[in-house]
Amino acid sequence: MIDSPYVSTFLGHRFFLTRPHIDDVAIEDIAHGLAYQCRFNGQTREFYSVAQHSLMVMQLVPAPLRLAALLHDAAEAYLGDMVKPLKNLFPEFSVIEARVMQIIGARFAVDLEHLDPAIKAADLVALATEKRDLMPHSTEAWANLRDIRPLPDSIRPLMPVDAKSAFLDSFRQLRG
Repeated sequence: MIDSPYVSTFLGHRFFLTRPHIDDVAIEDIAHGLAYQCRFNGQTREFYSVAQHSLMVMQLVPAPLRLAALLHDAAEAYLGDMVKPLKNLFPEFSVIEARVMQIIGARFAVDLEHLDPAIKAADLVALATEKRDLMPHSTEAWANLRDIRPLPDSIRPLMPVDAKSAFLDSFRQLRG
């Protein structure tokens, strides 16, 4: 009998939420989970995945930061993409998320606990672009986007299978 809560992954692993283990982290599970999760709790004009968001953030940072940028939301593959207002109501979730990010970072030899300010800035540019292109009825100003300019080009959402493939291709290129 298993006494610790776990998530069954695409590859058939058990990822234990409160005691994650480095051997249970697989890039295909991460790519799959992020590609099939919609940003903004699905409240978008069309499906847009966390994987595609991660690819956008990766493209906005200097080369040495790209792996960390690609993986900056990797814990969401195991924990889900909880919307920020809800996440703020559950501080224990942030503790679990930090532990999962530490394990993922250790698995791929990248620091995901202390994200570079350039990744955080790129994440905000991506967010501003996503809000403009994917949430046309969200007309209120978001305080965290004050003075953040969206990208000039419009987002073209990818199908999950294509987002997963692009995510894995980018990961492989970055890892050499």
